[in-house]
Amino acid sequence: MRKYQTEIKSPLDLKSSELRTIAGLYLDYYAGTDRTRFLGDLWKKREVLLVKHNDRIVGFSTLQIYPYQWRGESIRVVYSGDTVVEREHWGQQALAFRWVQRITEIKQECPDMPLYWFVIIKGHRTYKYLPAFGKSFYPHWSIDRSDLKPLADYLAVDLFGDDYNPATGIIEFDRSHGYLKMEIAEPSKEELQKPSVRFFLEKNPNYRIGHELVCLCELEQANMKSFTRRLAKKNQCNELVEPA
Repeated sequence: MRKYQTEIKSPLDLKSSELRTIAGLYLDYYAGTDRTRFLGDLWKKREVLLVKHNDRIVGFSTLQIYPYQWRGESIRVVYSGDTVVEREHWGQQALAFRWVQRITEIKQECPDMPLYWFVIIKGHRTYKYLPAFGKSFYPHWSIDRSDLKPLADYLAVDLFGDDYNPATGIIEFDRSHGYLKMEIAEPSKEELQKPSVRFFLEKNPNYRIGHELVCLCELEQANMKSFTRRLAKKNQCNELVEPA
């Protein structure tokens, strides 16, 4: 049995050894970028979620929380940044479990205020987190959530300006901000059988050069998958054991 530990830190509280590890992990899987750009983006985030196996960092994810006024209503937006897990540990669920717990904690800070998950996606494997968590989101391959598009457009323009193309829903950087290395980016024949993967490839045909699909999901109980809802209520402990 594999045992994983998770920890959430401010980027400012990361040790130099932890910074080296997560930057190295990122650059193992992404090309067209460098350590300086990665760290510059990291400092803009509020939190880093670390996943460890045998006290060694094997994955991480970053997030920021923004307050917005939207159509006369106060809302909060969780913006997911880089998420990387060592290939040997792709099957682990510790990161997803702790992420759900953290979202639950963030929601409890302002329980009556709408909360949304804003994420920009370079690869089909990241896109699969959306259907794993939410019943519906924008854009979805079979559920029309075009009601979320105006807010998704607003957030994308606010955060990325002219790099965002509202006609396609894609962030099209003039200069590379990084892209998945080819051996990671390409879906397998089995993955291509999944409608979510085919949809992502159709919506973001230039993912190979780092174009990113803008996605938005309501982080509300009614929109959670049943497993995610149970996990949020269960308040799992911070140490998780999973099959080897």
